[in-house]
Amino acid sequence: MRQDFYGYCRVSSVGQKEDRQLIAMMKMHVPVKNIYVDKQSGKDFDRPQYKKLLQKLDENAILYIQSIDRLGRNYQEIQEQWRIITKEKKSDIVVIDMPLLDTRREKDLTGTFLSDIVLQVLSFVAENERRNIKQRQTEGIAAAKARGVKFGRPAISLPDNFNEACIRWKRGEISVAAAAHICGMPRSTFYDKARNTE
Repeated sequence: MRQDFYGYCRVSSVGQKEDRQLIAMMKMHVPVKNIYVDKQSGKDFDRPQYKKLLQKLDENAILYIQSIDRLGRNYQEIQEQWRIITKEKKSDIVVIDMPLLDTRREKDLTGTFLSDIVLQVLSFVAENERRNIKQRQTEGIAAAKARGVKFGRPAISLPDNFNEACIRWKRGEISVAAAAHICGMPRSTFYDKARNTE
């Protein structure tokens, strides 16, 4: 029987590296062309590479993931995607760092029962960790703001002649474009700043 090996890797942002996961896939002999990588949050499964991978899976496929939280971080959705992969697609899944989550082995009632329990526990842990990360981020931002750290783009300082140009524009003496040119500002920036001085 033909067997196709696939791998799925996920990191939460573009700045993070998936190297550790790729090394794990190579050790499992997953061909590079069959490794799909997403660089976005695991809160849901609206991920382009995951969707492409799902289309490739069938009864001859074995999907490798390094850990359950790389698949996702949403308890309900992990359960649902596991069902889609194993029941609808009839593919096997191997979670590399959790040997109990290997659907190729022990397909009897006891094996399935144990896998289901482990999957539920790990899915819960993955979602709980996502909530904890979010909470820590919120607390970190609040603490930074309390220390006076400013977020977002720094405010653009207005040129010395801004008020004069603004008054002339509001009186209808010059156009927005002319006022912006006098101030050496983009037209849209001048317009936004001028409106906010009303």
